[in-house]
Amino acid sequence: MGYLGEFIGTFVLMIFGAGVGASVNLEGAYAKASAKAGWIMIALGWGLAVMLGVYTAAYFGAPGHLNPAVTIAFAAGGIISWKIVPGYILAQIVGAFLGASVVALHFYPHFKKTKSDQGNTVAIFATVPAIDNKLFNFISEVVATFAFILCLLTLGNFAEGLKPLVVGLLIVAIGFSLGSTTGYAINPARDFGPRLAYAVLPIPNKGSANWDYSWVPILGPIIGGLLAVFLVKIV
Repeated sequence: MGYLGEFIGTFVLMIFGAGVGASVNLEGAYAKASAKAGWIMIALGWGLAVMLGVYTAAYFGAPGHLNPAVTIAFAAGGIISWKIVPGYILAQIVGAFLGASVVALHFYPHFKKTKSDQGNTVAIFATVPAIDNKLFNFISEVVATFAFILCLLTLGNFAEGLKPLVVGLLIVAIGFSLGSTTGYAINPARDFGPRLAYAVLPIPNKGSANWDYSWVPILGPIIGGLLAVFLVKIV
């Protein structure tokens, strides 16, 4: 049913995605010392992370959603059965948690060298808003995810051929255009799983997991995805 593919694909997504977050934020990492255009590096890194995650998921027989907002929207649109939704979401969250855990292990000496006021924050793994205004942060996540899934729906089977590359470029485009308000979670699993990992793992010098914000990157993407699929259905 694709559960293994969704798990491994999201695991790969988070290794590369959280990896770029750690590279540009932690002390002693070459990327932090040399990356003058940090946002460009992050946007490109996350785009490539999504592309590689989709390709990996497809290899293991999954559709490459890697994202509960996509899974729920596709079920609401009749593209997939609601029966597989809980299993997909669980696989995505666990994959994201474990991917973030690998990054925490890989960069452990750099976490030890970096205090919370130097970049050792939950933003390495999850999203935080540039300006903390939860209503508008929620709207930002709705808009960004609406745009993402609206474009995704036009690709049909987006896990075949070169389409995962297009999906990766779509993520880059969202990062460049809509992402700088909230860090563009557009994916509840990619935010919740790594946020939980940051909270529970013995990461030295870590800051707050910012749980009071965590509902925004969960509900915003789900609402945005539903709006996108409903628009496509009615037109």
